[in-house]
Amino acid sequence: MDILVVDDELATLRLICFVLEQAGYTPRHVPNGMQALAEIERREPDLVLLDVAMPTLDGFEVCQQIRLVSSVPIMFLTARGLVQDRVKGLRLGGDDYIIKPFEAEELIARVNAVLRRSRRSTRESSRFTCGAISLDPLTQVVTINNNQRSDLTPIEFRLMHYLMQNVGQILTTDQILSDVWGYSDNTARNLVAVYIRRLRTKIEPSASRPDHIKTVAKGYRFET
Repeated sequence: MDILVVDDELATLRLICFVLEQAGYTPRHVPNGMQALAEIERREPDLVLLDVAMPTLDGFEVCQQIRLVSSVPIMFLTARGLVQDRVKGLRLGGDDYIIKPFEAEELIARVNAVLRRSRRSTRESSRFTCGAISLDPLTQVVTINNNQRSDLTPIEFRLMHYLMQNVGQILTTDQILSDVWGYSDNTARNLVAVYIRRLRTKIEPSASRPDHIKTVAKGYRFET
């Protein structure tokens, strides 16, 4: 399993990576939030371990940015242990919050637990089909007309999955933003339109005249 560690303290980075390697994981590391976002865009990990107190872009801001494009599990690993900090981290989309200093055994136990929940969530979703389009949550592959594969990015897949789960229903932009991105900031509403356009170019015979992802008065509707 590939784990991205984000921390601006070199000694802490080395310690966390050592603990993860001893437990059989493959860690990679970056010293700041900007590099973390670039690394996730380059290759999404199975888990992100994220410090909070970092220069330029703190861990909370990094978490918000990640949640705009990915559902990868995120664990905060930080010295900021106030209740309001823990609550904020979880509300922003974190899956766990560990306070420094930490015991190696507890860190690995909680990493295992988060990854186990993530795998179980994926397994519990079953493959299903709407018309000529088939979606497999386990492999994250969309098949069109039984033989044409459309490989989507993680956030594109989540959006496609959500649309197909709600086939025939009108979904507002705010509803999609909240349910797919876990985000309620109105300034991010344009994200939905951007990713709808990307999906259409990948799954529709004609992106300008879509057969499946229809624009309606209040938002969008997936049709078979």
